[in-house]
Amino acid sequence: MIHRFMIGLVTSAAIACSISPQAHAQAYPNKPITIIVPFAAGGPTDIVARVIAERFTSSLGERVIVENAPGAAGTTGMTRAARAPADGYTLLMGPMSTMSFSPTIYPNLPVHAIKSFDPVGIVASAPIVLVVQKGLPGTMKDFVAHVKANAGKMQNGNAGIGSTSHLACVLLNSRFGVKPAIVPYKGTAPAMQDMLTGQVHYLCDQSTSVMGQVKAGAVRALAVLAPEPSPALPGVPTIAKAGYPGAEMVVWNALFAPKGTPADIIKQLNAAIAKGVDDGASRERFASLGAEAPSADLRSPQALGKLHAADVEKWGKIIREAGVKIN
Repeated sequence: MIHRFMIGLVTSAAIACSISPQAHAQAYPNKPITIIVPFAAGGPTDIVARVIAERFTSSLGERVIVENAPGAAGTTGMTRAARAPADGYTLLMGPMSTMSFSPTIYPNLPVHAIKSFDPVGIVASAPIVLVVQKGLPGTMKDFVAHVKANAGKMQNGNAGIGSTSHLACVLLNSRFGVKPAIVPYKGTAPAMQDMLTGQVHYLCDQSTSVMGQVKAGAVRALAVLAPEPSPALPGVPTIAKAGYPGAEMVVWNALFAPKGTPADIIKQLNAAIAKGVDDGASRERFASLGAEAPSADLRSPQALGKLHAADVEKWGKIIREAGVKIN
């Protein structure tokens, strides 16, 4: 009797051990998930994170918390996320700027945008838009001629050295062959405010940041720095159509997990992204900001990893050639 009882215990233990990995995978998630946003609340990355967090809460069945950790062009939050346990409960909403610029601009960071993370999937993308004062010449050709003729007087604002808006216009000014005065601000909002009062003549920033002022007619959108026109800006040409190919810049916001996160968890999170961005309310919210959900061919972790590596290489070269440094 005792012998049979012991055999039963051993058999039960063996079965439990054999199914425990599967049971563990099925148990995820079983507590709240945190998405770290490396910028302040209210910005484009934060808005995208909150849209997908709401969808995650519904599809994953656990509360998803958005935590803002701004500082050092997004690298403070990136570092915090990279050092979290690789268990799927702490994720990073990584903006293209931080994830693609930081390896070159901040080479001594204790974490690396590629080496310290596993890609999960793109959530939304948005084109960069060239916006100008209302009173400046109307066509791209006339605008560029005006900038060249008044290079010493023209003020090109941006959201800070090393920001998306800064490097987009670094690339664009190079294509224009102009060297205006570069005026960095602490964010797009103060730069836009000075444009509205006439102190800044033009700036480049993602559609999610400038759409409100463009729709209000306070500034003019002169070109979309994207391969395709933006549905949110009908009639605004692409930069190539306007005569300056090679100055394209489309920004993305994507979810990343700390390096070593189990593949089954990555797969589950990626499926939740696909479900979330296919939701009609999500698409409407993104569209109102001038952003778009990723196409099916860009949704996988592998597609994000490939795009991320290409952008690190592309922008690393541009940053080095422009001599951009953070003091």
